[in-house]
Amino acid sequence: MERSIVFAGFGGQGILFAGHVLAEAAMNAGAEVIWIPSYGPEMRGGTASCTVIIGDEPIGSPIVDHPDVAVVFNPPSLAKFAPMVAPGGVLIVNDSLVEAPSGRDDVDEIRIRCTPLAREAGDDRLINVVALGALVARTGLVPPDRIREALHAIVGKKRPDALAVDLRAFDLGMAAVASGPREAAGRAVAEEATAPL
Repeated sequence: MERSIVFAGFGGQGILFAGHVLAEAAMNAGAEVIWIPSYGPEMRGGTASCTVIIGDEPIGSPIVDHPDVAVVFNPPSLAKFAPMVAPGGVLIVNDSLVEAPSGRDDVDEIRIRCTPLAREAGDDRLINVVALGALVARTGLVPPDRIREALHAIVGKKRPDALAVDLRAFDLGMAAVASGPREAAGRAVAEEATAPL
């Protein structure tokens, strides 16, 4: 069985990093993985996306027309990728920047206030890691400990002083979804949704 995930937003929001961490975690869990980054001519401030495909046997094609999951961080990404999510899939929306509705009633849409949770963790730039926590809590694509191991390997090697904050952001993103509705900065950050994808 294969699952495809798209992360999309502005360059500089850590889109490729989130995909890299998920891909590393899935490989460490023994899965077959493809990670495909894509970004516009301007890295920071331009558009960026990446696709991660996770399978339990060799993956036949890197082409994904209808991802099982989309994690979108800004309005243009919602407009582009929300219509593409497969019916019955999961759409995770950064509610800190995206106010528009997705227009989908056939997907599991989770809106999470990424910025306040990242700020609570200690660095409001870590919206990508918060969203990664929400993704893992909602879908069960990889065990949470595999994500933590990947963060240790990727962040701990380059910025060991930042590792604790990244781990905290991941845990807050997981808790926001796993605990059901809760308030952050005066708005609900997630819908109760804990069943596997």
